[in-house]
Amino acid sequence: MPSPTLPMQSTPTMQSTLTTPRGAGRVIRVALTMLLVAWFALPFLPLVLWASADAWSFPSPLPTAWGVQGLEEALGFGLVPGFARSVLLGSVVAAVATPLGALAARALTFGTVPFPRTVSALLLAPIALPPFAAVLGVNVLLLRAYVPPIVGVVLVLVVLALPYTTFVMRAAYGAYDLSYEEEARLLGATPSQVLRRVHLPMIAPALARAAFLAFLVAWSDYIVTVIVGGGELVTLPLIVAGAAAGLGNDAAVAVMSLGAVIPPVLLLVAVLTLRGSGRAAGGRRRRPSAPPNTTSAASSSHPTTPGASA
Repeated sequence: MPSPTLPMQSTPTMQSTLTTPRGAGRVIRVALTMLLVAWFALPFLPLVLWASADAWSFPSPLPTAWGVQGLEEALGFGLVPGFARSVLLGSVVAAVATPLGALAARALTFGTVPFPRTVSALLLAPIALPPFAAVLGVNVLLLRAYVPPIVGVVLVLVVLALPYTTFVMRAAYGAYDLSYEEEARLLGATPSQVLRRVHLPMIAPALARAAFLAFLVAWSDYIVTVIVGGGELVTLPLIVAGAAAGLGNDAAVAVMSLGAVIPPVLLLVAVLTLRGSGRAAGGRRRRPSAPPNTTSAASSSHPTTPGASA
């Protein structure tokens, strides 16, 4: 009597072999990554050289005198206070624009706002308008309304950051499943518990990306701070621009430019780390356990013969 044939199942070794990239593809990917890193890091090489140069005369390819004169001059220009004000401004704008963008994105995604296309166009309008002309017009309204300059800067930057935060959060809510919240409410969770334990953990990576973009909008701003701030809020971009307009400040400008790169890079690393941990946690939650093969079990317990089937 022939033995029953069981369906062939893929083993974990076979699956890992099939999903493992081949050697050539891995080499190409590593090479492209190194080229991209070099492409973005190469412009910082002259800044590093200028920041550590006390003198650099033509035609020498390297500084003729090394030292910390650039750092001392940068501190004299107000590097530390300007850095702190820029970080505070970016943090405030991110703290305001991120939840507003999340609320707008949720309403637009799940259809709880009338005329969604019109609202989307209004939210994206700050990107389409020329920044200088828009800021000049808004500044007149703020002056007539007696809005303090610092408050006006924050308000305008929040409006400029809303398109980015809304776009990022709308993409996240497009893949969001409301059944998780419904299941939590059926199990007795209160609205605040649903928000803290279900909603926020699921959209945390998207919130981090939105906050990062909002922080960049305020961190790198120059026009709004100059026109609306009226000189009452001196941030790092204003100090760098003022030093760059003078002569003989190349080392100080290089030091301040390198300092301006540090917070965005640190935030980018934090966002990528949070994204990776979120993907890993999501993969652990969604990885189902292998169900028993009832078909093969039944066939092994009750083997059939050709005569019986006939």
